[in-house]
Amino acid sequence: MTAIPVTAPADSTPDPAAVSEFVRMAEALLFAASEPLDEESISARLPDGADVPAILAQLVAEYQSRGVNLVQVAGKWQFRTAADLKHLLERHITQTRRMSRAAVETLAIIAYHQPVTRADVEDIRGVSLSAGSLEVLLEAGWVVPKGRRKTPGRPVVYGTSETFLEHFGLESMADLPGIDELKATGLLQREPPGPPVRETAGAGQGGSSSEAEEAEESDDDSGENNPGRSDSVVPLKPR
Repeated sequence: MTAIPVTAPADSTPDPAAVSEFVRMAEALLFAASEPLDEESISARLPDGADVPAILAQLVAEYQSRGVNLVQVAGKWQFRTAADLKHLLERHITQTRRMSRAAVETLAIIAYHQPVTRADVEDIRGVSLSAGSLEVLLEAGWVVPKGRRKTPGRPVVYGTSETFLEHFGLESMADLPGIDELKATGLLQREPPGPPVRETAGAGQGGSSSEAEEAEESDDDSGENNPGRSDSVVPLKPR
């Protein structure tokens, strides 16, 4: 009886030296990138056979206790300063611009109700939207036009951008806090506030407080509700 030679299966275990080199390559790519990279971009620059998800998982583990961490933001990967060390960099950050309350409210409405038109924002806020409130969000890159609604006039609809996710450290819009979370942290009142009460002149100390609050509201809204202002055109800058 003739023996039939049997070929042993090739060892499919990856070469540790090759894996280590792939990790070094991915590490260099992520450090040099000015913007977060997705897995496809990393894979395109690595040699064939590189297991990108495994490589990223290894880098996450290796940098978990380091001064910088590898984090996933909006479906992409980026090295960032460890959260507990951010205070070391605060001295180098200058606050150059404070967003008005109107702009903050507008951003929140767009984030939670997108895609929305300018009229949608005005309906939810209950006041007309000044050009400045939307313009500052467009300039920051947090809000971008998403197209036009198929209604008379074809108004522009707006939504949040990838820059918004990166700035606030969100992997996706699903990570936005819900109503219950906002209530638990005290950022949202459990009961809606009542309508403002206008005190008459000579009402005493209470009247002065009401006038101060109205003045603050006027400053925050930057002239909104001005019947002389025309908000029919959305100011967009070419990008």
